[in-house]
Amino acid sequence: MHVTLDLKRAEDVARALDLIADADALIEGFRPGVMERLGLGPAVCRARRPALVYGRMTGWGQTGPLAHTAGHDINYIAISGALHAVGTAGGDPVVPLNLVGDFGGGGMVLAFGVIAALLRARTSGEGCVVDAAMTDGAAMLMSMMYGFRAAGHWCDARGTNLLDGGAPFYRTYRCADGGWIAVGCIEPQFYAAFMKGIGADDLLELPQRDKAHWPLIAGRIEQAVAMRTRDEWIALFEGSDACVSPVLGLAEAPHHPHNVARGAFAQERGAWLPQCAPRFSAFD
Repeated sequence: MHVTLDLKRAEDVARALDLIADADALIEGFRPGVMERLGLGPAVCRARRPALVYGRMTGWGQTGPLAHTAGHDINYIAISGALHAVGTAGGDPVVPLNLVGDFGGGGMVLAFGVIAALLRARTSGEGCVVDAAMTDGAAMLMSMMYGFRAAGHWCDARGTNLLDGGAPFYRTYRCADGGWIAVGCIEPQFYAAFMKGIGADDLLELPQRDKAHWPLIAGRIEQAVAMRTRDEWIALFEGSDACVSPVLGLAEAPHHPHNVARGAFAQERGAWLPQCAPRFSAFD
């Protein structure tokens, strides 16, 4: 059911409260205080529905000195540490689309919080407010990197770490045709398979995790990968555990055999669109 209401009209606010009285959850994305001014704040709604889960989606959160200021994904991930960490060595921070703040740290964290609150409400009969701030969620997504840094395994210099493109065995490489392959052979056996596949198995004598050797290894890999096209490399590594994948554009991804087999994309009104995830099925 779809209902359109003008929340500046008293009668429509009353209609909204009637709908809320029968709802399990409410999600709003206004700046802090707007719903209260409209007469639809958490206290009013809870009076109509004690078990209501009240989800609040904002960039900065309901409290804090930035709570009432404007912002976008790039601003939220900037103060979380995430934006600083993405980029090449010696280069500028690279904006990772609006996946980290808006969708990962925002929408998905809100969805998880609302579901958790709904499960609690089913057993306790009491709802709660879910304060989902994109900057909080983006910081949470960086938990592993903060943990690595605390243990001395991560530094703030971009493009110098294990998972940020610094490691020669976890980055992208340009091919002869201008295409790219993604290499993620972190484990020794996968690394060995990759290095043998590109004809650089003599470098396996060097300690894989020793950063002192990374520039030499990366240079050799770059030279080797540049000798063949992207699709030639993918064909060479097909079926192996070398952890090599083609870097596909949005026009190509829907046609990749794995995506086709899983129905990851479908055409809707002439356009290819990703389908819902995760998948749900009954136990066999």
